[in-house]
Amino acid sequence: MKDGTISPTENMKFVYLISMVAAIGGLLFGYDTAVISGAIGNLQTKFSLSAEAMGGAASAAIWGCVFGVMFAGYISDRFGRKRVLLASAVLFALSAIGSAIPTNIGQFVAARFIGGLGVGMASMLSPLYISEIAPAHNRGMLVTLYQLAIVLGINLIYFVNLLIAGMGDEMWNVEMGWRYMLGSEIIPSLLFFLLLFLVPESPRWLAKQGRDDEALAILSKINGDARGLEVLEEVKDTLQEEKGTIQELFAPGLRLAMLVGVVLAVFSQITGINAIIYYAPEIFKSVGFGAESALLQTVIIGLTNTVFTFVAIWLMDRAGRRMLLLYGVTGMIICLAGMGASFYFELSSGPLLLIFILGFIASFASSLGPIPWVLIAEIFPTKNRGTAMSFSIVMLWLGVVAITQFFPIMLEQLGGAFTFWIFMVNAIILVVFVWKFVPETKQKTLEEIEQSWKERS
Repeated sequence: MKDGTISPTENMKFVYLISMVAAIGGLLFGYDTAVISGAIGNLQTKFSLSAEAMGGAASAAIWGCVFGVMFAGYISDRFGRKRVLLASAVLFALSAIGSAIPTNIGQFVAARFIGGLGVGMASMLSPLYISEIAPAHNRGMLVTLYQLAIVLGINLIYFVNLLIAGMGDEMWNVEMGWRYMLGSEIIPSLLFFLLLFLVPESPRWLAKQGRDDEALAILSKINGDARGLEVLEEVKDTLQEEKGTIQELFAPGLRLAMLVGVVLAVFSQITGINAIIYYAPEIFKSVGFGAESALLQTVIIGLTNTVFTFVAIWLMDRAGRRMLLLYGVTGMIICLAGMGASFYFELSSGPLLLIFILGFIASFASSLGPIPWVLIAEIFPTKNRGTAMSFSIVMLWLGVVAITQFFPIMLEQLGGAFTFWIFMVNAIILVVFVWKFVPETKQKTLEEIEQSWKERS
């Protein structure tokens, strides 16, 4: 509703159900990308991997993500959001089976790449689908369920890996344990696949295909009959103004939307989050913490990430996207400055470094973690939304690749202080960009957001 209130005819139980089903794509995203952390050491021993081969095994899924995102937008614009989400669930399941039974490292890499294709597709389509289903007044909160699911997926697989590792001795883990870890993904994959049959196709995609009756039935079930008809008319009016060409995304007005999507995607990675999530144990060990203490602090980081993602869910449609970004990224800047200073002045062996890291995680989880997914899913035209999101999220995954590859080198060559200060400079650039260019989109329909870009031009 335009005034931000909930209509008594809105079927919020139905909206929450289909949003939570779509968000399982995020749980699989987190599960799949983090499962390798418990398996890679045993894989190295099993297949006698060199450092280069180990890096290739670990990054195979990430490269699959890049290609999955690259093609998912076009395919979903052509064949529908739901069908491609179903395909991603199938790819997850195939990867789970394939990566659990390989007899050589080549087979393992191929299976992980297939899983990455599914992760990439879901990383784009789950938030897109939720944004096209959700009423305007709580779309931000519902899309943020996707980020929450990613965090829960990461935490879940950490516990699953720990449980499986405890089932046998070191020899058993080298031979079988890692297979169970990777194969365990078959359970959430099948759950995702089956639950997707309970959700409808995106009504905005149906309207784009001229299937107005089907679109109206879904919109009416979500919004009530009167408001459902109003939304359908808004969608149809906007579709008539859209050309549906790639060039349209770079026309005045929408060109800025494209820039916002790409900048938020890239800077969500190059401000350091994955460096801390992936390498936290190594960071703590490098400044004198024991391995057990370092792993415990990593668990604390995961819990902080989860708690403050709930904070983002609560504030997203209250404070708004822009305000959360400005405050959250400012908090990240302060904490990155503190982390760098802790290393520079050799104060990192006490609790100070952990406090700054937890502050950074809290600031990120309540702002730059979920908000790019929300904004990228709502700022593009309906006819090109899939293709435009693909472009933005490909850039996000390339940012993941860059940080994963170069952070250890930066830490070794530049030291902790200058590494974190580089991330701080990136965050300063981002907060200036948000202040100057990112509009507030809370409480607006997707069609109102699209029209606002054209008016700004």
